[in-house]
Amino acid sequence: MNSKHSTDTEKKMATASKTPPGADPKQLERTGTIQEIGSQAVWSLSSCKPGFGVDKLRDDNLETYWQSDGSQPHLVNIQFRAKTTVNMLCMYADFKSDESYTPCKISVRVGNNFHNLQEIRKLELVDPSGWIHIPLLDIVNNPIQTFMIQIALLSNHQNGKDTHMRQIKVYTPVEESSIGKFRRCTTLDFMMYRTIR
Repeated sequence: MNSKHSTDTEKKMATASKTPPGADPKQLERTGTIQEIGSQAVWSLSSCKPGFGVDKLRDDNLETYWQSDGSQPHLVNIQFRAKTTVNMLCMYADFKSDESYTPCKISVRVGNNFHNLQEIRKLELVDPSGWIHIPLLDIVNNPIQTFMIQIALLSNHQNGKDTHMRQIKVYTPVEESSIGKFRRCTTLDFMMYRTIR
């Protein structure tokens, strides 16, 4: 009976552990397998505190943040002009700095517009500190194609009302060469000469 109790305790402790941080997306970009495409989209928010708007999500500065200023859920809308292939979202959250402003429950929805969004991922963060990688794949693990992504922040840690989000990146897979599959040139020497001038 004691061993069963200790096993149950271990399971509870395992589920209560922190959300592990993922790799810095810039390292993944350097592999040449993904490309950040957030600049190709139109970004909008459900609300923001003056001076803490959508530009803070895209400024590549982990010290700045978007802060919502309204009722939950807090929404980040990412709209593309054409149907776009997307395979991953990366978000930066910092519980140590943001405490009750840190998102806890997140829903990711995709669709053609605001009227037909469907949830494809739902996750619960536990004291996150660092980059959170959210794969955006269909039921057979292919990247999704969509006009719009909506990130809904459903609740915060410690029942906080408003939220902080420090960075959001959107990625598409880089296609292999149509001539054939070649090793990717990722060293600095190769990267200096990879563009035809």
